Amino acid sequence: MKDKELWKFALVLSLFTIFYNILEGLFSVYFGAKDETLALFGFGIDSFIEVLSGLGIFYMIIRTLRNKERNFNFEKVALKTTGTSFYILSIGLTLSVFVNLVIGNKPETTFWGIIISIISIIVMYILIKLKLYVGKKLNSDAIIADAYCTKTCLYLSFILLLSSLLYESLKISYIDSIGALGISYFSFKEGKESFEKASKEYCECELD
Repeated sequence: MKDKELWKFALVLSLFTIFYNILEGLFSVYFGAKDETLALFGFGIDSFIEVLSGLGIFYMIIRTLRNKERNFNFEKVALKTTGTSFYILSIGLTLSVFVNLVIGNKPETTFWGIIISIISIIVMYILIKLKLYVGKKLNSDAIIADAYCTKTCLYLSFILLLSSLLYESLKISYIDSIGALGISYFSFKEGKESFEKASKEYCECELD
């Protein structure tokens, strides 16, 4: 593939990621709130935050296609948008876990957490492979960071699946909170890495 074709393919992947995460977020937040499972609810909020960071990547790709040149400053902005989104989720989830433990909330069921996480694992795995391929070919840190952002979603899906399966089997209330803390940890970790990549010297360029 030529560079222009790769950027167009990256655009398709970006759009798919945005719309998929909107749907995943809607289902996860709805069933998370309905069944009172914090892990699934947090997973849904993560999906909406992925939409915000995905929009940054989408805009960066559009600008690149229009200008026919790289805009490193904008890639830095996209990386920082991704990192900030992860930090917000991490803080929100951690606070929610403490509240959840204090009030002694117990999910009604985690059935939908199992279903949604299995679908997400399949979709995210395919997206990771394709985004890493395109990002490395174009030597774009922003697209590679987006791929690792998707990789985090894969980890979160496994955490959601494990915590949902364990709760459904054992019915121990704090298992759901442990799953939510796992999601919070990976969110913070990826947020930190996004900011580290944004601080690299070769990402710097003058403002337009």
